[in-house]
Amino acid sequence: MTYLRKTSLAILVTSMLWSCGPKLPEIKPTLITEKTPHDTDDPAIWVNKNDPGQSIVFGTDKDEVDGGVYAFDLDGKIIREKSITGLSYPNNVDLAYDFKLNDSTATDILMFTEREKNRIRLYAIPEMTPLDGDGFLVFEDEEDINNRRPMGIAIYTNPDSQRTYAFVSRKIGPTTDYLYQYEIVSDSLGVQAKLARKLGRFSGSKEIEAIAVDNELGFVYYADEMECIHKYYADPSKGSEEISCFGRDYFKRDIEGIAIARYPDGSGAIIVSNQQAHTFSVFDRETNAFIKEINLGTLETDGCDATTEALGNQFPNGLFVSMNDEKDFFFHDLKSLELEAE
Repeated sequence: MTYLRKTSLAILVTSMLWSCGPKLPEIKPTLITEKTPHDTDDPAIWVNKNDPGQSIVFGTDKDEVDGGVYAFDLDGKIIREKSITGLSYPNNVDLAYDFKLNDSTATDILMFTEREKNRIRLYAIPEMTPLDGDGFLVFEDEEDINNRRPMGIAIYTNPDSQRTYAFVSRKIGPTTDYLYQYEIVSDSLGVQAKLARKLGRFSGSKEIEAIAVDNELGFVYYADEMECIHKYYADPSKGSEEISCFGRDYFKRDIEGIAIARYPDGSGAIIVSNQQAHTFSVFDRETNAFIKEINLGTLETDGCDATTEALGNQFPNGLFVSMNDEKDFFFHDLKSLELEAE
């Protein structure tokens, strides 16, 4: 599979067109979900390996008293019995597959930040049963309680060791060690979150929310909203030096949600919300070079997610999900984004 690569001339032309301000042609969504009660923010796609047509999209809905993580079927309808409500400002969400509870039992897991309770939550999928007791408190060593409010979350599973980690960002933080990485372990005491390291440079402007992990290539990316997309090794044993800081020239303001479209041969795309331009900037997964900007019709998108796996008859080419600032999410057939060369 050959991945679409733009020449330097095409990149220059795309950048010039963006800077001049013409509206990009809109790629219409396949469907728009039902609306949530309050304030949508971030989605995560769970692929049902046994029946892909029954896969679920989870999306956060922010409210301090009645926040929720809503489950949507592939027709965009809310699945009430799979949704979690009564939460205190759930912000971002991510998931992982085959987390080992013990030697004989594994489960897919959903994790999300509950910002106003300074904790992260962990649930089994698709049963939607909690695995975390009353949640895992984060940033506990911060004296200022305002620096403990979690926002972004992304799960990393080391493909060799199968150890599972959660990267967590926060609403307010320092210019270094803005992110904490927790190892999620299951033992005789139950499931626990243990601090593995602190990492991550911050420009000091606005905040860091969006995080995404490329498990197969071993990188973690996070959006420094007014600066760039930072790239680090996801495995703590490889050190905490920054690899790169890219993309700063392709955003109007507020670099937000990050989705990674992964193809088996290692190719793919990193798709990042250009929030105030109401568009997405697309970068090469391997080189991180800018490819193009696309307009999917969403307003002020925060979070997004992608899968290249076929999801039954509804999305045979994969799925891209993005938050829309009208209390809903847009579903696009991944092929419509034209990430692959013909």
